[in-house]
Amino acid sequence: MPTPLILRIIIVVMLVLVVGSLFSALAFLYKDKGQGTRTVRFLTVRIALSLTLFFLMIAGFYFGLISPHGVRP
Repeated sequence: MPTPLILRIIIVVMLVLVVGSLFSALAFLYKDKGQGTRTVRFLTVRIALSLTLFFLMIAGFYFGLISPHGVRP
């Protein structure tokens, strides 16, 4: 069973948000020179988004919305 389109869109959006949060943390690390708390805040957001995405994918697999496929030679 193929993965529903809405689930694919959610996964891609979550991945873009994770990468965006990571680059935001890098930018604030550079701007604040390690003295501010904005870097920690954005890294915390990245971790929360990553965990949410991980658990959504596990739930999708458990409920049959995501089907595993092997590597094809």
